[in-house]
Formats: sequence, structure tokens, C-alpha cells
Amino acid sequence: QVQLVESGGGLVQPGGSLRLSCAVSGSTFTINTMGWYRQAPGKQRELVAAFKFGGSTNYADSVKGRFTISGDNARNMVALQMNSLKPEDTAVYYCNARGGWPPLEYDRWGQGTQVTVSS
Repeated sequence: QVQLVESGGGLVQPGGSLRLSCAVSGSTFTINTMGWYRQAPGKQRELVAAFKFGGSTNYADSVKGRFTISGDNARNMVALQMNSLKPEDTAVYYCNARGGWPPLEYDRWGQGTQVTVSS
């Protein structure tokens, strides 16, 4: 079973930078998509960035040019570099991995890490 653990969240001033990391274990060779999502208080969870192995990378419009997602071919990590942070980036950030094949697809999540952008 694929498991994910996030780290790197914390308090940062507006305009600052933060790097989130996610360690992935289990049957990582079955993963085909990895990404980061976030959820602010009172709001729905939203996509921040995601990529498909052998395919494309997608970013939310609100983070384009500021955030960069990265991973490796071993599927054992996914990171999110966040620059020029804004107060509206404040949220709990979750890493995600999807894989498998119908009807045995899976969608796995980390426990979440808090990012707070405030002066």
C-alpha cells in the first residue's frame, strides 16, 4: 500500500519562500500521478500542482510562476517549492498519489502540513 508523509510547513512572511516535501513508500511503482492540494478554513480542497509520469504538469492559475512541483522516476518523493508567498496561500497542504488500474484504482493522501503566511 502506498503511504505519504508531508513535512516542511510553517510560518513565513509575505514574499518569503518555503519548500514542502513528501516521502512516499510502499508499491510506488504503481503510481501514475502525483501532486499537491490545499484546503483553507471554510473552503473546498483545491489543486495546487500535479504531474503525470510521462505526461504533463498542471498548476493552479493562482500559483503559476511562483510554485514549482518536482519528483523523481522512483516515485519515492514529491516536493513543492513555494516562492513569493501571499497571505491567501495560507492553508493545510496535502500531497497526493494516484495509480493502479480499473477497477483497482487508488487515491492516497498524506496527513497534511500547515502553511501560514503572515506578517
